[in-house]
Amino acid sequence: MTKWVYSFGDGAADGTAEMRNLLGGKGANLAEMSNIGLPVPSGFTLSTEVCTAYLDNDKTYPDGLSDQVNAAIAEIERSVGGGFGNPQKPLLVSVRSGARASMPGMMDTVLNLGLNDETVKGLEAQSGDKRFAYDSYRRFIQMYSDVVLGVEHYHFEELLEVMKEEKGYLLDTDLMADDWEQLVGQYKKKVEDELGRPFPLDVQDQLWGAIGAVFGSWMNQRAITYRRLHDIPVSWGTAVNVQAMVFGNMGNDSATGVAFTRDPSTGEKIFYGEFLVNAQGEDVVAGIRTPQNLTKQSRLNAGSEMPSMEEVFPEVFAELVDVYKRLESHYHDMQDIEFTVQQGKLWMLQTRSGKRTAKASLKIAIDMVEEGLINKDEAVRRINPASLDQLLHPTLDPEAKRDVIARGLPASPGAASGQIVFSSDEAERMATEGTSVILVRIETSPEDIHGMHAAKGILTSRGGMTSHAAVVARGMGRACVSGAGSLNIDYKNETLSVLGETYKVGDIITIDGGSGEVMLGAVDMILPELSGEFADLMVWADEIRRMKVRANAETPLDAETARKFGAEGVGLCRTEHMFFDAERIVSVRQMILAENIEQRREALAKLLPFQRKDFIDLFRIMAGLPVTIRLLDPPLHEFLPKTDEEIELLADALGADTRALRHRALQLHEFNPMLGHRGCRLGISYPEIYEMQARAILEAAAEVSKELGDTVIPEIMIPLVATAREIEILKGKIKAVADAIAEESGKKVDYLIGTMIELPRAALRAGDIAEEAEFFSFGTNDLTQTTYGISRDDSGSFLDDYVAQGIYESDPFVSLDQEGVGELVEIAVDRGRKTRPDIKLGICGEHGGDPASIDFCEQVGLDYVSCSPYRVPIARLAAAQAALKRKTLADS
Repeated sequence: MTKWVYSFGDGAADGTAEMRNLLGGKGANLAEMSNIGLPVPSGFTLSTEVCTAYLDNDKTYPDGLSDQVNAAIAEIERSVGGGFGNPQKPLLVSVRSGARASMPGMMDTVLNLGLNDETVKGLEAQSGDKRFAYDSYRRFIQMYSDVVLGVEHYHFEELLEVMKEEKGYLLDTDLMADDWEQLVGQYKKKVEDELGRPFPLDVQDQLWGAIGAVFGSWMNQRAITYRRLHDIPVSWGTAVNVQAMVFGNMGNDSATGVAFTRDPSTGEKIFYGEFLVNAQGEDVVAGIRTPQNLTKQSRLNAGSEMPSMEEVFPEVFAELVDVYKRLESHYHDMQDIEFTVQQGKLWMLQTRSGKRTAKASLKIAIDMVEEGLINKDEAVRRINPASLDQLLHPTLDPEAKRDVIARGLPASPGAASGQIVFSSDEAERMATEGTSVILVRIETSPEDIHGMHAAKGILTSRGGMTSHAAVVARGMGRACVSGAGSLNIDYKNETLSVLGETYKVGDIITIDGGSGEVMLGAVDMILPELSGEFADLMVWADEIRRMKVRANAETPLDAETARKFGAEGVGLCRTEHMFFDAERIVSVRQMILAENIEQRREALAKLLPFQRKDFIDLFRIMAGLPVTIRLLDPPLHEFLPKTDEEIELLADALGADTRALRHRALQLHEFNPMLGHRGCRLGISYPEIYEMQARAILEAAAEVSKELGDTVIPEIMIPLVATAREIEILKGKIKAVADAIAEESGKKVDYLIGTMIELPRAALRAGDIAEEAEFFSFGTNDLTQTTYGISRDDSGSFLDDYVAQGIYESDPFVSLDQEGVGELVEIAVDRGRKTRPDIKLGICGEHGGDPASIDFCEQVGLDYVSCSPYRVPIARLAAAQAALKRKTLADS
């Protein structure tokens, strides 16, 4: 019989930390903590295989699951000495999700399950606290109704606010036991009014309803969005963890908290976190109450008057410190832990590798190598390459003037300026239009995930350093200031008030996630210095990786930035970008409008000095490193003016007739220019264009070689080749130019000629093409378009649907389709090397900066990847990780 359920607790477990794919991260770590003897409330995990079976079979559970769950419940009953549904000694449980990848707040949770009109009296008798019992019951009704029954929580919040107003209460904690009991009745009536049926009181109905809701939440919109943003496959599914409740809200000797074994923002080796006395865990992470510091020192640093856990519960705090040290030593990584103190006893509810900023990731990895916890290879493996993007964003200029209007908690480092918006939908809409926005919320919730991703930064008036806003912002690399309590945020009127001033939608503010400051207006920013731990990690990565990393660059600024980030050459210089410069666009258009070859050569002669200078600048900056220059690729009509006004201006500049210009533009118009008269087809029709470019490249290489005293060997790339004959013809034209330059100067110029493999036919006939080409550069943007028959520019209207429905695992323009496009690359590599064993192979599409695609490039044996300058560090690290992966596979 298939095992669906895995128990844990009482110092033993059916699972281990290595079983996270089956048990999810939470379930695997609960099992591991049980195995190493930590105090974990008893429970069980329904595996991710149950989720897959449930969702694949129209929400029907597999055979045998019910019996296994009942047996596991019986084990918990034996462990805690209570009974599920027992009116005298009730067992209450939590039901939580737990995917293999951490997805904080994205899926659903139900606490205090097992309470009804009878068991609440048993809880009252056991605890001796009627107020606690009915507070727990109303929390359960509200959470279960929202998560399982679809009765939104605002219904219950309204009832609570009405009662507080009627009784003259200010805070929830002012309500007495009888108030909560009365509210429970109102809550149940509200559910029946909304649904037409009563709230379920049978504990088995409650349990299976919650399990189904948690499995179902794997497919809720916020989870789908989070998976898309973090490349988590839908096929993974989630586990469900059912665990005996322990109560942090059982009085002033009880508490709940969240802690990190190191600072998740800076990586500093300090115990870091927050707790609340007489509260449940949801109160901390939801930002409903502003929590207290764990340590006395952090309280003093924050200037807080509220006592720390170290001061309130010194003995339990000492036990917690011992636990966190054991966990970090056991897992060899910074841990994010959740705990509850019930009447003076510590219980561990979760541990997981803590989410952290890129800066913290680097420091923790480097420090752990120095501490002997991990080695250099593990440090390189541990850093998510994409997270390095966080280090490449602006920070505030320390010399800039700042008009500080509020201060909150520095929840996620970095800085951002933008227009105020109050809703996530508006943030997403404005960001799509190119507007920088700051999302301003009282507190964020998982429903805000799309707005947080679209915004440059997040500002909240409630919540602590471990609130939803803080955790998600850190994971996304967004600047975030949370808990800015002086802000008065009015959603209805869309205003933000502070210090007697009111700000509205569209007003610009700046936030500093490193200091917690909120400033009026835009503040000057500077790029970060890439040194310290970053430099150490890059050195280790460079020692490990096999593939070279180049950059896509065509301007001096691009090239200088690429060198600063460690690029080992230029893998793609798009020469057409140079043609749009204001000084030369008229000559370009004159060349396009020429009626014969003489007029065309006359216009090209004007462009030659510009192109030659472009390449001289590029070769100088690259100082002997390889530079691959793609000859003109796009169709000519792209350079022509579009509006009547622009056509008239051009006619005046050229002394031409506007009607003739319009006629020429009409002649060049194509119904499908992506597959039209572009790339090498231009070179075949107008060889003088490529001849001019070849002369500019080779003369620039000769001049810089003379300057440097070292040979510059340019790599001239012919685009959109489909046949060997195309490259043979154009290679002959380039060779003729090179021979002419050698004759004029008396010195031979070295160069390589290759092609971009961006058509399926080119990949299939790579053996023939390699007879002429000395290198291949895979243009995977166009290769993906032509393989799928999809226009990248038009695919946005449906690609999300394809990913959501599992047709594509991810956007093929973001991460390389390894099965289809990847097979074409493999074919071209194999056939190209059979013809020319020393052929140089690289990739220069957007995939060159995608870690998953880089791993594929290592797998098929490419010599280099090329990406945008700002992604060079990401590619360097990803290439090292890919090399380590291949080494591990080879050794196993």
